[in-house]
Amino acid sequence: MFNRICIVGAGAIGGWLGAGLARAGCEVSFLARGETLAALQTQGLKLQSGAQAEQTHNVRASNSACELGVQDLVIIAVKSPALREVAQQIAPLLGKDTVVLTAMNGVPWWFLQGFGGELANRALLSVDAAGDIAAAIPAHHIIGGVVHASCSVISPGVIRHAFGNKIIVGEPSGELSPRIKALAALLEKAGFEAPIAEQIQRDIWFKLWGNMTMNPVSAITGATTAQVLDDDLVRGFCSHVMLEAKEIGARLGITIDQQPEDRHAVTRKLGSFKTSMLQDVEAGKAVELDALVGAVKELGQLTQVATPYTDALLGLARLHARVRGLY
Repeated sequence: MFNRICIVGAGAIGGWLGAGLARAGCEVSFLARGETLAALQTQGLKLQSGAQAEQTHNVRASNSACELGVQDLVIIAVKSPALREVAQQIAPLLGKDTVVLTAMNGVPWWFLQGFGGELANRALLSVDAAGDIAAAIPAHHIIGGVVHASCSVISPGVIRHAFGNKIIVGEPSGELSPRIKALAALLEKAGFEAPIAEQIQRDIWFKLWGNMTMNPVSAITGATTAQVLDDDLVRGFCSHVMLEAKEIGARLGITIDQQPEDRHAVTRKLGSFKTSMLQDVEAGKAVELDALVGAVKELGQLTQVATPYTDALLGLARLHARVRGLY
């Protein structure tokens, strides 16, 4: 069912997924540009995973969706600031039955698609203000994905996989469709853990619950996750933000049984590291605040949950990024 696969975004997660699918014998291509495009075309896709020897996969790469043509599966693995531009480029990849799997952090533009009770099918202006993304990628193509893996880009086209091997997938409607079962089977064949979510929005929200604070706080302060958690005042501030998000989730039908301190303990077990948003700030790249924090503020307004701590975090992180030209 999924023979021709195009990955949009050959960064850490896109490269990791592409390597697994290529290893499984799929016809994998990348929509890429710049140094990454050149590297994929000249040296292939390289993956370093744990103590294993580096693997090289010959993949097709182009900066033209027309050149790559219609695909069975398109995986979007870019960060949210790049999504609007990407969405305008991928129409040639989409046939009538093409599946579009989103493998991104934060709240996606389709989050309320068939979900949210009275809020179902509402557009989220924080992540798709003009509706451009929804118009470019029609709803029936979409399957949601939540990645639980730590990967990094060593150099263009060279990916290091540190730990984690899971990508949860699910239909926005929660339906156990033939295509979601086929996709999960393909990902399992490619060596990933690929459980099918009963409600993918729940998995998105639960992952967000941890990284919506660590990412922007570390970006503002330059601190590692351990340094953030070691400061009682900062950790307490993060906990207040998380409690607001927990209440928003509850009103959407997403129950989180944990308390913030439970999640902090999980984060501590991962060791002291720089978050992806801090790495983006240090590299001078745009930060994905809208999907991680802005959407929470908007959903708070829609569910009538007061979000003073979330608002403060968004304001500070947004100003910090704007001063640096990253938002």
